[in-house]
Amino acid sequence: MLDHVPYFSYILSAFIGIGLAAATGFRVFLPMFAVSLASYFHWIPMSENFEWLSGLPALITTGIATIAEILAYYIPFVDHLLDTISVPLATVAGSVLFASQFADLGTFPQWALALIAGGGTAATISSGFAGIRAASTATTGGLGNSVVGTTETAGAGVMSVLAMAAPVIAAVFAIILIILVVIFGRKAWRKLRGGKNIADDI
Repeated sequence: MLDHVPYFSYILSAFIGIGLAAATGFRVFLPMFAVSLASYFHWIPMSENFEWLSGLPALITTGIATIAEILAYYIPFVDHLLDTISVPLATVAGSVLFASQFADLGTFPQWALALIAGGGTAATISSGFAGIRAASTATTGGLGNSVVGTTETAGAGVMSVLAMAAPVIAAVFAIILIILVVIFGRKAWRKLRGGKNIADDI
């Protein structure tokens, strides 16, 4: 019945794209691996322009990159090094995964929408968690970073699955996540600049 709703396919694609973009804000490669794995086994369709994601080379590459990225965030100082490049990488990954859901649009609107919605979502979440990790390092000497890293990995996995299995729920979660990350990420950066306790600002 919903298939007869005007522009329903675009709305559904937007929900999937937002969910996947949010997932890349947590981890860059895990969502790409999840999409590559799902499309490789034909669990989800993949448009012609993005068939490279469903190929075995992409599956192996993103799989190795996923493992390396997850483990690297448990290494002190390396996690902060990754944070310096995670935002631009997440922006690109979020844009690509969002664009992969809009094959029927023209090239310009497809990538313009992908950069704004997909890239913007991924960059917001990624930068927010970078601030939270920096505050964790300042207050715990890096001991709390493993908790932040585990939370990010779990968030990437859950959002990736939700985006493909329950896109509407994933989109709602993504919006909530953006709001929470902006609030707590901003307070974390403020704490670093002013030496205030995050709890004092809540």
